[in-house]
Amino acid sequence: MSDEVAKAVEECARAAKAAAPSLATASDAAIDAALTAMADRLLDAREGVLEANRADVARARQDGMSAGLLDRLTITEERLTGMAEQLRLLAGAPHAEREIPVKALSGGLRLVERRRPVGVIGANYEARPNVTVDVASQLVKSRNAGVLRTGSAALGSAQRLLEVVIVPALADAGIDPAVVQLVPRVEREAAAALVRFPDLVPLVILRGSGESTRALALEAAQHGVRTLAHADGGGVLYVDEAADAGKVRDLVFHSLDRLGVCNRLNLLLIHSAVHDQLWPVIAEALAERNVTPSLPPHDHPIGYEWALDSEREATVTIAQVTGVTEAVEIANERTSGLAAGIATEDAGTAQAFFDGYTGTGVFWNAPTRLLDGFKLLAVPETGINLDKVPGPRGPVTYTDLYVRQFAVLPENQ
Repeated sequence: MSDEVAKAVEECARAAKAAAPSLATASDAAIDAALTAMADRLLDAREGVLEANRADVARARQDGMSAGLLDRLTITEERLTGMAEQLRLLAGAPHAEREIPVKALSGGLRLVERRRPVGVIGANYEARPNVTVDVASQLVKSRNAGVLRTGSAALGSAQRLLEVVIVPALADAGIDPAVVQLVPRVEREAAAALVRFPDLVPLVILRGSGESTRALALEAAQHGVRTLAHADGGGVLYVDEAADAGKVRDLVFHSLDRLGVCNRLNLLLIHSAVHDQLWPVIAEALAERNVTPSLPPHDHPIGYEWALDSEREATVTIAQVTGVTEAVEIANERTSGLAAGIATEDAGTAQAFFDGYTGTGVFWNAPTRLLDGFKLLAVPETGINLDKVPGPRGPVTYTDLYVRQFAVLPENQ
């Protein structure tokens, strides 16, 4: 790693830490005013943001970026309006309780659980400029300063969003705008540098492809930095023998509206007893989305994530299973554990699927595309955490970005 890159990241981290008290002590009204101002400024600066994004997209297309990744990189008029609407919803969302009474203690004392900001939280994400606003807004709502690092493809869009939306909105609300820092370097080394400063940035949110995210998580662990990692994706749908054909068709179709996202349909498991009967409607839905089925015998792992394949992202893996037990085993052991759904009209089978599947999100006659902070919780997310240990799991939002502090007080105070 070059000294220049490491120094640039460290400077951002130190600036965020120095500004963090301004946000930690801000009133609820000031924080919500900042978020509302971000929404207003985003709409006012619409053309400038879209212009910067068009330049990013043009460069990426010239460099040969895949269609799915280009879709992630693009801010459309509709998506920009949606970003502003999400900011307004977040501004109106209730703030997390900062103190929760727990119990009375002997000796005239009482126990209170306090929720405190982490301080500075880092975030590494790739070619998705909307994530700059999503993460920054979540950090502001949770009173955490942030150091954001995005991939080179989206850096121009991210810089414009910071300059004309985030920074002035914070300043207008009386909050030090330095609480949100964007690493200005394009080198991939900047991501590794971000997870090497435990005293400055003790927690880093990692989003991106599986291998790169796992490598960064390992690097972070070696330096004593904690991570919330979203490494792998891919939705699973099990079609049971008691499934309704019309619902199956709709589930397949609506699960493939975007191919470059983690919660799209990736693996379709069909009960062998109804495979031949249902295949025509499934094939029709795939054809309408211009998606190719990968049929047995497979030349890839059954849980291979097509969204990360620039040449074959318009693909879904198809396999037959003997029943719910085999479907659950495959979903648990051979996929990422992000999300799995069952199509069935049998409540007992659905319950067996729910009880057996250990992944982050589980769905009954509903698409895995719903595993999203905004769709489920009506607020943006910082990412989807797949950890199998206690802590925030699934869509991570502002209510998860705190540390507990136990306080013992006199009973009458």
